[in-house]
Amino acid sequence: MADQGHRPLRADAQRNRDKILTTAARVFTVEGLDAQMDRIAKESGVGSATLYRNFPTREALVEAVYRNEVAQLCEAVTPLLAQKSPDEALRAWTRLFLDYVTTKYGMIDALRAIAATGSNPYGRSREMIQAAVAALMDACAAAGMIRTDILPTDISAALEGIALTSAGEEHRQQAERLLDLILDGLKTRP
Repeated sequence: MADQGHRPLRADAQRNRDKILTTAARVFTVEGLDAQMDRIAKESGVGSATLYRNFPTREALVEAVYRNEVAQLCEAVTPLLAQKSPDEALRAWTRLFLDYVTTKYGMIDALRAIAATGSNPYGRSREMIQAAVAALMDACAAAGMIRTDILPTDISAALEGIALTSAGEEHRQQAERLLDLILDGLKTRP
């Protein structure tokens, strides 16, 4: 996805940018701030010059990875609803949310450092995620699959709570059990 305010990238340049963002998300998840920029370039299959042309600083790369992860998470709603029943789409999306949190967890120190400089790496992420949750819940409610007395902000708070206590791969099974508990509590009762 092209940056706002900039002309769209050529297809090959966009592919390189996307490869860098995908690789950086994976590497930052594992290594956090210790991730080497040259390693990210090499594993992306691009030269260091290409990496630095797109992302002149580590902070710029971290922020771009974070924003890209939020966008991908939120953009997943429409295809999930097209491919699955609303309740299964919601369940699948909560797993994607866990993947997003795991990636963010590996970058949290860098994101905090960026925020400390006065920049706002989070931008509209909360609103975007809130809209994604609302769209999924609306689809489930319209199908009569979930209670209508629960607000999207309630589900978002529950997701954030699970994320705070269960971020990281070592807690993935517990996080999934907690998500199932939340989702089961949403179901309509006969």
